Amino acid sequence: MTIPTDLQEAFDAYERALADDDVAVLDDLFAPGPDTLRGDSNGLLVGHDAISAFRSTRGGITPRVLDRIETRRLADDCWLIVATSRYEGGGIGLQTQVWQLAEGRWRITAAHVTGRTPSFDRSVWRTVGDPLYQGAFDGPLLGLRVAVKDVFAVRGYRVGAGNPTWLRDAARERQHAPAVLDLLKAGASVRGLARTDEFAYSIAGANPHYGTPANGAVPGALPGGSSSGPATAVATGQADVGLASDTAGSVRVPASYQGLWGLRTTHGLVPRQGMVPLAPSFDTVGWLARDGATLDAVATWCLEDDAPPLPPRRLVPVEVLQLVEPATREAFEAWSGGGIEEVEVGPLDEWFEAFRVVQAAEAWRAHGTWLTAHPDAVGPGVRERFAIASEVTADQEAAARADVERLATAIRAVVDDAVLVMPTTPGPAPSRTASADELDRVRAATLRMTALAGIGGLPALTFPALTYPSALGPAPVGVCIVGPRGSDLSLVRHARSLGGPS
Repeated sequence: MTIPTDLQEAFDAYERALADDDVAVLDDLFAPGPDTLRGDSNGLLVGHDAISAFRSTRGGITPRVLDRIETRRLADDCWLIVATSRYEGGGIGLQTQVWQLAEGRWRITAAHVTGRTPSFDRSVWRTVGDPLYQGAFDGPLLGLRVAVKDVFAVRGYRVGAGNPTWLRDAARERQHAPAVLDLLKAGASVRGLARTDEFAYSIAGANPHYGTPANGAVPGALPGGSSSGPATAVATGQADVGLASDTAGSVRVPASYQGLWGLRTTHGLVPRQGMVPLAPSFDTVGWLARDGATLDAVATWCLEDDAPPLPPRRLVPVEVLQLVEPATREAFEAWSGGGIEEVEVGPLDEWFEAFRVVQAAEAWRAHGTWLTAHPDAVGPGVRERFAIASEVTADQEAAARADVERLATAIRAVVDDAVLVMPTTPGPAPSRTASADELDRVRAATLRMTALAGIGGLPALTFPALTYPSALGPAPVGVCIVGPRGSDLSLVRHARSLGGPS
């Protein structure tokens, strides 16, 4: 079927612009307005602005040639074009487009792209197997596939910590980290080693060396870090469990951004041997899952099943409600029905500053010698954080530690007879195109919220409960419940009783 000449010209112009990564032309060939659609394996983008924002960060496509084009007339002013392509280096892809004639111009109103299937996504995985390590052939976690954050020792492999120079110099591990071995003994298998932000010193999920994993819930959004790889692997079904670490929110933030269940365990409850440290005073082991039943099974196996009952009172820190985005607060209050009592915990700036200084001092103590020897080996964001960390004086650290001790006593007293309930993050995942200023603002607000559990060494469970109408489409925001030390299992089971994906 022969298509109109001017439509053929528009299609050819689109193909040239794809090959040249000419974003301006591509934007012009997609219909303006909020109803234009573009879908791929990562999800659906709605509206010209969302599609344009995605395209500006994608970079050019892998070189390819079209080898088959089929066209169908839907109406005089509307045509369907379906084309297959062969990629340089192997593999085939498919693109489906609806072209509409309006005001004398042919433009795409809907498109779906199926790219070639990668052997594995380099931004998500460092290495992957089928499985990488087979677990026991019996046990309560039989059949579960685990994405191990690349800060844990896996026998026979080097720990990469999100940095290629560190990976190059690392020795192969002689034994599994206890947190890895525990899962294997229960029948789970290690699917692979998943990416992390460099040295786990970020919460965005971007890695300048390996790329940024997709957000499995919101196309075009950041995945959240530093456990970005395990979170994306779980959210996209490439793994069932993410074994991760949480210092300042590295389990909770990506779980909130990608609609997952995530547990930061009580500080010191799960052995941290075989895990690259960031700030030992706050570092904990945690897990990610798509549903509460899986997380419950993992926690039940890995923790002693004698968790104390949770206190009956439910409190939300008023300072957190004042900090979150208005739509998040509105969604949280609708979810809670206004039945949660408010409590004052004091200025969150104070919590953040005490946490930040101690974390920075310990991070520099752990990695300062290596950073000094490899000053250009890390990306700009982490480099800046370590530079600030290097300037923390002994007196500043001592003062901050005194503040941490005082605040830890205060927050533990609060949760002795109550459970904290609050939004996990200020809002949904920022766009990949968010400005540096916006990301700094989100980071600052997020860390002020996550510091409460971090300073107290308390368990914190986030689960998908809120939906936020973001510019990229409906986006999840987690609800976080924080309980007394050792109440990890009780938090998981309480959250499951609240409804939602269990």
